[in-house]
Amino acid sequence: MRASINRPPTPDADEEPEREPALVEVINVKMVESGEKEKLKELLRERLIECGWRDEMKALCRAYARKKGRNNVTIDELVQHQYLIL
Repeated sequence: MRASINRPPTPDADEEPEREPALVEVINVKMVESGEKEKLKELLRERLIECGWRDEMKALCRAYARKKGRNNVTIDELVQHQYLIL
């Protein structure tokens, strides 16, 4: 860092200012370290299956693929189509 008598030090161009991690980042790291994130993902997966959401999405995707032609559908199109339906 360069400094002068009249102004505070100026950071060099190659130095990055240190930033505090956001609260979301801190929570994410703690959840990964403790294994809670994986447990929550598994619980969500189970609940979506129990309520039939997974089967419903599968059926909607199959119907769309049949309509457009199996070889003419991309994952991005399926996601966009399902997003518009919901």
